[in-house]
Amino acid sequence: MKWLAVSLALVIILLQYRVWLSEDGVREVERLHKAVATQRSENQQLEERNRQLIAEVRDLKTGLEALEERARTELGMVASHETFYQVVPPQAPMPDVRSPSRTVASR
Repeated sequence: MKWLAVSLALVIILLQYRVWLSEDGVREVERLHKAVATQRSENQQLEERNRQLIAEVRDLKTGLEALEERARTELGMVASHETFYQVVPPQAPMPDVRSPSRTVASR
């Protein structure tokens, strides 16, 4: 009877070792939980991106406003009833070559 109790205790200890300390035990389960959480987060981001792309495609197919906005920003197009003005920033004044601060030494 004593040997039976010892052998059962030994089997329980070996099984607990596999659960807690082996590569397929609790550590692997925790690693898998973290991987699943990371993948879910990435999936949510991709789903949001897909929703935005679907809305953009729908706007481009049905509405002229989105198409016109894209033509203006990406292609630089102007409507036929509009006038295009390009504003050029002022340049810094060029130094005057004949200014009195420059002296030329003669020999």
